[in-house]
Amino acid sequence: MMKKSDFIFVSILCSLFLVSCNSSSEKPEGVTTNTTIVSDGLDSKIEAKVDSLLAIMTLEEKIGQMNQYNGFWDLTGPQPKEGVAAKKYEHLRKGWVGSMLNVRGVEDVRKVQKIAVEESRLGIPLIIGFDVIHGYKTMSPIPLAESASWDMEAIRKSAEVAALEASAAGINWTFAPMLDISRDARWGRVMEGGGEDPFLGSKIGVARIQGFQGEDLSANHTIAACAKHFAGYGFSESGRDYNTVDVGTSTLNNMIFPPFVAANKVGVKTFMNSFNVLNGIPATGNKMLQRDILKGDWGFNGFIVSDWGSITEMIAHGYAKDGKSAAEMAANAGSDMDMESYLYVEHLADLVKEGKVKEHLIEDSARRILRVKYELGLFDDPYKYCDANREKTILGSKENHETVLDVAKKSIVLLKNENKLLPLKKEGQKIALIGALAEDKNSPLGSWRIAADDNTAVSVLEGMRQYKGNTLVYAKGADVSLGNTAFVMETKINTTDKSEFGKAIKVAAQSDVVVMVLGEVGFQSGEGRSRTELDLPGVQQDLLEEIYKVNKNIVLVLNNGRPLAITWADEHIPAIVEAWHLGSQSGNAIAQVLYGEYNPSGKLPMSFPRNVGQVPIYYNHKNTGRPIEPAPDIVFWSHYSDQENSPLYAFGHGLSYTSFEYSNFKIDAEDSSVNTPKIKVSIDVTNSGDYDGKEVVQLYIKDLFASVTRPVKELKGFEMTSLKPGETKTINFELNAETLGFYDNDNNWIVEKGGFEVYVGGSSDKTIKSTFELK
Repeated sequence: MMKKSDFIFVSILCSLFLVSCNSSSEKPEGVTTNTTIVSDGLDSKIEAKVDSLLAIMTLEEKIGQMNQYNGFWDLTGPQPKEGVAAKKYEHLRKGWVGSMLNVRGVEDVRKVQKIAVEESRLGIPLIIGFDVIHGYKTMSPIPLAESASWDMEAIRKSAEVAALEASAAGINWTFAPMLDISRDARWGRVMEGGGEDPFLGSKIGVARIQGFQGEDLSANHTIAACAKHFAGYGFSESGRDYNTVDVGTSTLNNMIFPPFVAANKVGVKTFMNSFNVLNGIPATGNKMLQRDILKGDWGFNGFIVSDWGSITEMIAHGYAKDGKSAAEMAANAGSDMDMESYLYVEHLADLVKEGKVKEHLIEDSARRILRVKYELGLFDDPYKYCDANREKTILGSKENHETVLDVAKKSIVLLKNENKLLPLKKEGQKIALIGALAEDKNSPLGSWRIAADDNTAVSVLEGMRQYKGNTLVYAKGADVSLGNTAFVMETKINTTDKSEFGKAIKVAAQSDVVVMVLGEVGFQSGEGRSRTELDLPGVQQDLLEEIYKVNKNIVLVLNNGRPLAITWADEHIPAIVEAWHLGSQSGNAIAQVLYGEYNPSGKLPMSFPRNVGQVPIYYNHKNTGRPIEPAPDIVFWSHYSDQENSPLYAFGHGLSYTSFEYSNFKIDAEDSSVNTPKIKVSIDVTNSGDYDGKEVVQLYIKDLFASVTRPVKELKGFEMTSLKPGETKTINFELNAETLGFYDNDNNWIVEKGGFEVYVGGSSDKTIKSTFELK
């Protein structure tokens, strides 16, 4: 076995020779040469080291880098002696495993890393992956909730905390952020993304990537990020997870791709392909997506990992006839790493020998994976993420909880507040707190919280009990679920048991104000958890209506991972707070907002439908030939006969305890050349209420006539401003070629002459308008 010192020496000797060879050799099809890589801003020293290592690797070892295994045995016990686990263990010792996932904790990570580094021939370290979606041990709000903050710095800090804790537990790669744009609240994974808008989604994705990866990826407190799922997963038909996706070129380029383009531009290290088909071809085997667009047109130089088992799933899709052909298709299409299909390690060597997969494609994939390992600093110190003292100190620290509390407060959206019922008075009131979710310490952690300890969230009951000036009485009213765990796909919902209604009704009738915490349990949204109904699950709607009969002073606090259809509540309940699943500090964040310690500033990243029949519903829709706002002489137009077209709560909606007025809207279109447009927009925003407050000022445009029809509105800028009562600030925006253009159906970015409308306001449906023209 080669010692580490010998390997480094050989690497240095080989690097000089190989760099000179690569600079003059002919570029194989679909592969970026070293010369191009370095010119794209990569480290030439790392490229030389990668070259030298590849020169001494066997074909099987290169393929091994493309193989990722889930943790396959109890690391506290003896090594496996037989079966699949024994085979995987032998692969690890041979250097035929490039990455492992779901191995966590310094002790276990050190054990598997030691096998790879000290027992394999070349000692190549593993990259350790994990689903660090919205926190590791200390949980931030679910990503959709964080997106409602519209606060990129808070989102970046949240991801930074997640990276800090995960890296302290031995992990150096997260399968996040999810950048899928989705307009369908039925899809359970909307909780994992940034909402319905590509402009906002791009900003959020960049903030998360920068939080995970930091300024120095080789530092031991940062981890590699993964842009997923490439591409189209959020447009699955009927909102059913893993379902077919069928979209046009315009939607692909202008709605689905933008967050991924932004991720690539800021240097995200990995991509993950998606489960769905696109244009009839599974994304995992889609050469157009992976090799032509991502690695070709966009110049991505990290690596692509499959989603769990998605290579073998091409057989079920009816695209590959067996595992060997699936491996061939995925490798040729550009999928670099096989997550838990075992097909690369089983078949790629034979496929290369048969000439069905070119060896230079194998080498390209291995190069990309090794490059990221060097960038992480794993070759310098394979155990850099394995500091037990650091793990004990960092996980669950006070500082981490302070950060997630801050973003949790910023993620809360005030949907409605009639009669200024909120904020609650801090003394002299009797408050009834009703709903099983009010005392729940598990659901607030949300879905995708694998490393979190169960029942560690601060409950709403605990948060409100800290305010001693009022009399607080709790009554459950009814259970939401009948029990579930993190890995149970089907949550059993209570649809019949109303036995505790009476106690809750009695408490409500004797109180000044009722706070009802209703919604979804934490595992009712997420992967594999699509719904056909978007109302309050189980008997909760009945409970809400019964309480309303005895006390109309109700504050409805929603816990949920997706937009809900709450038309009855909107018509009857005076105050509604969207509080999502807010993570470890959920109850404290909610209590501080309810009592006015923090003035809510969140805005919706997804439209809320009036009922599920409107779904998918989104603000940036096309006008159609029979517009949704018909002229008086139009008889037949695009609408429903039983419901209006508008959403219940529009994209960008969110109230405050204060009020804001917009005035003095100006557009300076002096630089209106279509070639180099610079349109300056300004507006005055005044705090016309009684509280200090923050407002997210939003700018939208409409391209009135274009060669490809454009949406009725498109978000193209936003800025959060803090204002004291009576204070006015001028907010400035600039529109340019990047914000005024779009992709045509030949994949060209174009900016066209003609008229534009500009809208500015506090939500997509409450704006003031002006116009200009590009010449």
